[in-house]
Amino acid sequence: MRIRQLALVGATTALLAATAACGGTSTTAAGSGGEVTKVSVTIEGVGAVDTDSALAKKVPADLRGKGTITVATNAPYQPFIDFKVEGKNDEFKGLDYDLFQAASARLGLKATFSQQPFDGLVPGLQAGKYDAIAGGITDKKERQQVATFVDYSASGTGFLVKTGNPLAVKSVADLCGRKVAVQKASNQAKNLTNYTKDSCPAGKAIEVKEYPENPQAVQALIAGNVEVVAATKVNLVDTAATLAGKAELVEDAGAPNGWLASPNGFGFLKAKKELAEAYRAAVQSLIDDGTYGKILAQWKQTPIAIKQATIDQAID
Repeated sequence: MRIRQLALVGATTALLAATAACGGTSTTAAGSGGEVTKVSVTIEGVGAVDTDSALAKKVPADLRGKGTITVATNAPYQPFIDFKVEGKNDEFKGLDYDLFQAASARLGLKATFSQQPFDGLVPGLQAGKYDAIAGGITDKKERQQVATFVDYSASGTGFLVKTGNPLAVKSVADLCGRKVAVQKASNQAKNLTNYTKDSCPAGKAIEVKEYPENPQAVQALIAGNVEVVAATKVNLVDTAATLAGKAELVEDAGAPNGWLASPNGFGFLKAKKELAEAYRAAVQSLIDDGTYGKILAQWKQTPIAIKQATIDQAID
């Protein structure tokens, strides 16, 4: 899963503030002032998600009175965000779209998405053009200078080995002294190089072998030219499924989302931490009642699931 880079400075040109039609079916009873708005949204393959009045009261009164929240995104970036119909940029689908719609409904809000340039998402948030940003965005400490992130998933590095795991690889520590294939210029290449310098015993360095693309790294494993492939775990889940009898994915109980798992999050203006906390609570409610798991399963992203929704838990 590549890290989506975001600008951290104010925009020098005006950004479009147009809103877009929401996906799914929703019904609302209009609220006024600080009243709770009742919202129901139907998520395809999951079902209806309704407002929790107690959670809705966590939303700042001004936004609660409006009953809507504006969200900027940049599609396509599957499976997190994509256009519902190719060539039509005002209707969306994807994991982030469904999860944000569900969390919003739980809070009595209707979420309206709009397409924006990717490098303009944070400057637009900073300028007050919209209330939130979403779309496979990695929570990073640098980005927290501007935004507060509600972390809803995490994805790190997984390890692919030959079937039966003949070298008994259980974690990154077992890679010392091994030949490990990675994609050229990837986070795995950088992180394993740093790990071998800092953590491997003398004479047992990880031999990091770089390949132009992940499929070539996998072929090197099958051919016996390397002993392990290191790549984004969520991608290796699909790879392992196609290589039954040839390769398998290591399951590290100490790092269920992968080694050095970075959180993905929904971004809110740093000054609006009350709103971010409301969404954290809403996501947690979706985790607790199983809706979250169903949404991730619908998009085949169960490996990036977390048990606790958090705020600003970037690892770098």
